[in-house]
Amino acid sequence: MRRLVIWTVLAVLLAAGVWLVLGQGAAEDAAAAPLDIAEGKVLYAENCASCHGAELEGQPDWRSPGPDGRLPAPPHDETGHTWHHPDSVLFDYTKLGGEALMARQGMEFVSGMPGFGDSLTDQQIRNVLGFIRSTWPERVQEVQAERTKMDKGAN
Repeated sequence: MRRLVIWTVLAVLLAAGVWLVLGQGAAEDAAAAPLDIAEGKVLYAENCASCHGAELEGQPDWRSPGPDGRLPAPPHDETGHTWHHPDSVLFDYTKLGGEALMARQGMEFVSGMPGFGDSLTDQQIRNVLGFIRSTWPERVQEVQAERTKMDKGAN
């Protein structure tokens, strides 16, 4: 019994050490976790639809900045530009928010997109993005997947 406890403690310490060495970049590895599209749909309705629309249609005149300089929320269907971006950009933009992500890259950017990293887990964010992707026509999904593949090769 004592041996079992020792091996369990060692396994936990090893796992913790691997997590520390890899850092939270393990989020990339977790991206291979199966998506829960149904949960993503519910989370989209609760967290995104108020700005991006219940049908992913976005806000009117989404390409024209408002008086405050902010662009309205774009559509997430195939008529918008969401699918033009690789998964890493979509994930980071959702987790950090527009201004924080751009500030990280040394750019000043006015964005109405809040970060959801404090209210959604990484997996929940991936599920929301998976739901959005699941609504796109097959050809759009293929193009976006290719952009994601090219982005991973660049890193």
